Amino acid sequence: MKTTTRAGAFAALYALSRAAADVADQWVQSDGQATTKGQVDDPEKGTTAAAGRRACLAHVASYVGTQAATVALGARVLGIRVTPGRAAAALAVSAVTHYVADRREPVRRLAEATGKGRFYNLGGPLGGAYLLDQAIHHTAETVAVAILATATPRA
Repeated sequence: MKTTTRAGAFAALYALSRAAADVADQWVQSDGQATTKGQVDDPEKGTTAAAGRRACLAHVASYVGTQAATVALGARVLGIRVTPGRAAAALAVSAVTHYVADRREPVRRLAEATGKGRFYNLGGPLGGAYLLDQAIHHTAETVAVAILATATPRA
């Protein structure tokens, strides 16, 4: 096994995590999960928050599973040491933050509270709302990967 610096491990693990996140969000996530995960109780639309929570939990489970498999396999191939405790902590950060962001309402409220309400609504659901959602995901993934990479010895 080759010696890897923390910076090198961080870069490789982030690339693996980011690729896995895109695959999980765009290909693994079902259409039903994507269209239901943000639902709230709305009798006029016939939607329920319970259905939204279930869809979001199912999506997050497949999302984190995809990340775990990709990062574990990639780390093994690259000779990067990932400890089970750090992996669990990183996946917990990823799962919790992904769930909160994907329920949509928290991101909308945060956008309004920070003066980004107009941007959130710009371009419909794949405009500002999507970009703010992705910014949250990328930040959380960075924190999660930093947790993983600290298991690598310093150079």
